[in-house]
Amino acid sequence: MGLMILTMGELNPSVQNYPLRGIMQLVDMFQEQFGQLLGRWEFFAGNEMSLLREQVYHSPDDSISSTFSILTKYYQHILALIFAVKEINDSPHILPNLTLGFRMYDNYAGTYTSYTTMKLFSKQKKFIPNFKCETQNKLISVIGALYSGISFKMTRILSIYKVPQITYGSPLHKNDSSEAHSFYQMAPNEAHQYKAIVQLLVHFKWTWIGILFKEEDGERFVRTISSMFSPHRICVAFLKRLKPFYLSTVLDDMDWLVEMYLFLMKSNANVVIIYERNMMILRVLLYLPQMELVPKEPKGKVWIMVAQTDLASYFYQRKWDIQAFYGALSFTVNSNEAPGFQQFLQTINPFLSRDDGFIKIVWAHAFDCVFPKLPVTEETNDLCSGQEKLETLPGAFFEMTMSSYSYGVYNAVYAVAHTIQAMWSCLFRQRRNGEKAFLQDLQPWKLHSFLKKIVFNNSAGDQVSFDENGELTSGFDIVNWVTFPNQSIHHVKVGKIVPWVSSSKNFNIQDDAITWPSSFNQTLPISSCTKTCLPGYFKQKQEGKQFCCYDCLLCPEGRISSHHDIDACSECPQDQFASKKHDSCIMKTLTFLSYENYLGMSLAILAISFSLFTLLVLVTFVKHHNTPIVKANNRDLTYMLLVSLLLCFLCTFQFLIPPGNIICLFRQISFAIVFSMAVSCVLAKTIIVLLAFMATKPGSRVRKWVGRELAISIVLSCSLIQAVICTIWLATSPPFPDMDLHSETAEIILQCNEGSVTMFYSVLSYMGFLAASSFTVAFLSRKLPSSFNEAKFITFSMLIFCSVWVSFVPSYLSTKGKYMVAVEIFSILASSAALLSCIFFPKCFLIFLRPNLNIREELIRKKH
Repeated sequence: MGLMILTMGELNPSVQNYPLRGIMQLVDMFQEQFGQLLGRWEFFAGNEMSLLREQVYHSPDDSISSTFSILTKYYQHILALIFAVKEINDSPHILPNLTLGFRMYDNYAGTYTSYTTMKLFSKQKKFIPNFKCETQNKLISVIGALYSGISFKMTRILSIYKVPQITYGSPLHKNDSSEAHSFYQMAPNEAHQYKAIVQLLVHFKWTWIGILFKEEDGERFVRTISSMFSPHRICVAFLKRLKPFYLSTVLDDMDWLVEMYLFLMKSNANVVIIYERNMMILRVLLYLPQMELVPKEPKGKVWIMVAQTDLASYFYQRKWDIQAFYGALSFTVNSNEAPGFQQFLQTINPFLSRDDGFIKIVWAHAFDCVFPKLPVTEETNDLCSGQEKLETLPGAFFEMTMSSYSYGVYNAVYAVAHTIQAMWSCLFRQRRNGEKAFLQDLQPWKLHSFLKKIVFNNSAGDQVSFDENGELTSGFDIVNWVTFPNQSIHHVKVGKIVPWVSSSKNFNIQDDAITWPSSFNQTLPISSCTKTCLPGYFKQKQEGKQFCCYDCLLCPEGRISSHHDIDACSECPQDQFASKKHDSCIMKTLTFLSYENYLGMSLAILAISFSLFTLLVLVTFVKHHNTPIVKANNRDLTYMLLVSLLLCFLCTFQFLIPPGNIICLFRQISFAIVFSMAVSCVLAKTIIVLLAFMATKPGSRVRKWVGRELAISIVLSCSLIQAVICTIWLATSPPFPDMDLHSETAEIILQCNEGSVTMFYSVLSYMGFLAASSFTVAFLSRKLPSSFNEAKFITFSMLIFCSVWVSFVPSYLSTKGKYMVAVEIFSILASSAALLSCIFFPKCFLIFLRPNLNIREELIRKKH
């Protein structure tokens, strides 16, 4: 008893249309080598595989014959089928009482697909559709072709009879529900591959991509993949359709080929995605340098090939170099090596494999030899001996490792076998009348319910099952091509895509395992419209171009970009500042106006100097306290003024200490009170001078006000008012420590926040009021006739005092950071020094240099 699986092979992918090899002198070679007629071999296996017949296939009316060319690499798909069937028939665990057979047809690039499919439903050797009464050799399922177009043609007929079709090549796109239930795919959903391509481009930061495609499937691929690029900031540099060309139009196509080649090599897109079946047109393009039609030094490209693409050579391409594909990356369906397959390939011999109708023609094309029954040509004049070994063939002609397509065929055969096994077990439990009842009930349409749920582990240890859409629950391998001058290819698996895990973990690639094209010196290729923007720069889009094309501009002041290709620069945290290259943030240093820097040191030296000078004046006045010049205009006020000025100079040191809670509370308060006391003393002096003059007039009642008590009252009352203002300040919004993060680029300035700005300027305003009052009274008293009259000196000192503090306000508001503190210190020192020098310098001059004038007699003489 036997069951039959039909498969459509892929040895003849082209019909009557031949690719260009070179210029006109090569046309004769084409015509001679393509002149061989390749027919169809139909064979099927019953209890054992036996060749039924070999015939040259003609069209149904026997009036048209077609000429085909062979791709020997695809012969492995046939051998994988034979190997799987042989394993199943030899196994006692799968279908032990049944023999699995198969019938194989060449698809002729889809020319006679519909006719051959209808022939399945007619009696063997006769074309009578819907008439088949054989109980043996029943058609159970069909393994579809390598390309989706042919599988679709078969589906239109097979879906009517509900015969399961398992495709092993290009994924099919199901247009309706009837198609969805008629076939199964030994490949995962193509959407997973699209996502994987995008993930690969994003992983290597390739943003400028070229796409070459061919045929209708390529257009669908381009539409889908292009829509996925924009969200990931990837642009299509160029989109070129590889048009078919024919032997009769070689000269016309030559211009197009040269133009296309030059365009590819001049493009700055170093990564190109290819969607072509066997890369025939691309190989012709890359062969042009060998014919000296274009420059011989091609620019290196990273070719990315989808799972539908494979490198397969025709016999006339035996000497074509494939080094241009060195370092290419391709996506293939997850696959492994089936145990024993390579040993099986090593046993293949054209003289021993009598049941294989394909092997001799494949052997002749692969090893460039002829069998006695085949015509001898000039180029293939060696007889095939049978001693040739498949493992010696270049990878473009045949590979010893099982390809992903052959792995799909292998799994497809096992899927059918396991499905029949499951169906048999189910029926056997229901019936006990043996195999006869099983064969009668075994109808192709009944396999669907079992095939959808089938799950098994193959000999390579991989689990095989279909999802609800009839697609293989598998992922994709990322394969790196390492080619050699002898046309051998080493496929290195460098990554994989596992669709059923989370999106963050479904993509895995080993960068170190990848061999890049030699032109990139084993460094990661860069594919972008413009050069990468270095850290410190940001991207600005170029007008009229895609968003991937941009200029690199330096980040503005205070902003940085720490990575490549940043769209916008970012600000540093407040406690950091941008480096000179604008590529990183640097921590700011804490600073304040202190003795350690030159400005603070200079102000401290001035404060010390003025303090010593004030102290010297005070000592001098105490020592000469009985002299007329000291006694004049209230000696107690003089001492109070000198002490106040000394405290004014000393209070500046509070501004040179690190700002803290206590310092911030008291430095402005102490300065305000001490300064108010000094100005009050000056005001009291001027008032006493004015009252003293008025008291000298006969009958004046002002005399009783002139005295020590009035001076002290003026000083205390004026100082007390300032103290009240300061108390309100402390009670409502006191000063507190703060940090200025913005005044200096590289520094954080520790400072005292004044709390209430209103209260701060109220304190200054009150001091200004006292100063203005003193200036006014002194100005009115400046010409009074009296010896040692201080009014004129006070007038000048208060003029300087008021000028300093009037200029202080705009200066203070226009500066920032520690320079604000420096302005205030300088104003304190300048105004205090003005009072000290203008009031006390003339008196010291008389004491030290003109002591003869500091006597009572001189005072009386001047008075009279």
